[in-house]
Amino acid sequence: MTITAMPAHSNQAPKMAALIKQHLDEILATWRNKARQIPAARQLDTPTLNDHIPVLLEELAVAFERGAHSKIVNRIPKGSSPTHGLQRLENGFEIEEVVAEYNMLRHCLHELAERHDVLLVGHPVHILNGVLDTAIGAAIKAYVVQQALETQRRREDYLAFVAHDLRTPLGAVAIAAQILEKEAANHPQADRVGTIVKTLQRNAGYLTTLVNKVLQENVNLETESGVTLERRRFDLWPLVEALIHDLRPVAGSGSTKLINEIPPDLLVCADAALLRRVFQNLIANAIRYAPDGEIRISARRMHTQNLVECEVTDSGSGITADRLPHIFNKFETDGKRSTDFGLGLTICKTFIEAHGGTITASSQAGQGTSFYFTLPDIAAE
Repeated sequence: MTITAMPAHSNQAPKMAALIKQHLDEILATWRNKARQIPAARQLDTPTLNDHIPVLLEELAVAFERGAHSKIVNRIPKGSSPTHGLQRLENGFEIEEVVAEYNMLRHCLHELAERHDVLLVGHPVHILNGVLDTAIGAAIKAYVVQQALETQRRREDYLAFVAHDLRTPLGAVAIAAQILEKEAANHPQADRVGTIVKTLQRNAGYLTTLVNKVLQENVNLETESGVTLERRRFDLWPLVEALIHDLRPVAGSGSTKLINEIPPDLLVCADAALLRRVFQNLIANAIRYAPDGEIRISARRMHTQNLVECEVTDSGSGITADRLPHIFNKFETDGKRSTDFGLGLTICKTFIEAHGGTITASSQAGQGTSFYFTLPDIAAE
């Protein structure tokens, strides 16, 4: 009969559990000495620096005692690591420093095991890495999400200030346009001047409404799901045609062709103001990337899915494959325009998803880009 020897490390996990419990204070002291090498940690008092690390070590000891790592996630207190990530953001840690302090703890545990002849290999090391890597992931996720929220808040505050200051010059423009309209009545080319003034007044009105909307959203909008819709049923072709008319000066004198291919009888049920902003952002983006090119705006009803699908396609420079998955991320830009804050496509995504639709893009570098978004036809349900 052949007797199979048990692996040398088969009983190492319980030994490691006992070591952690017996030397908890020593582990923490050694870890603090290492962690204070992190610039953000140097001035922290001991309780703040420790934070949830003692609890994490206790959970690690339990994991070693049980000798299994398949459900490590369930063993870690649900709020400890995420709370630690938030605490470290408040403490001024960089994200790399948060990872570093966990890895310093990992190193301390390896040193402890080596001093006491415990082999951290095979199954025991999987337990150690599983617990610590799970903790790192939870802490980093909380850190990144909170950091993004704070960045968003700062940007929204800045946007609110800019929007507030824009109201005064916009008011001056609107008043000047009213005066000009009266003075132009006796002009030799009164009809042409009148048309120009009307365009000026209309765009000043749109800008004033947009600025007021920004201020309102900054006060009331805490999450993207808080967008309030004012749905109504309307013809889509006139909305896009009016927008094309107003954007033609931006496109240049015929250098970029804007083509409205939306069926004249197509009705949509949506918030007209938000939908106009979606088309405006997509078309304006297309104009920037397709100078002297062609932009087609189309839409079709998808009866089987009770949706309206809209499309904005340009013949411009396109989007590289590495950037395409990220273009709807907030503050994502191509880095070529210092005035681009990377908010336009995020706004489109926010408004379309608020309608219950989706937005996607397809592109090839040098061959143009197409944006597609859907609008559920609520009124037809």
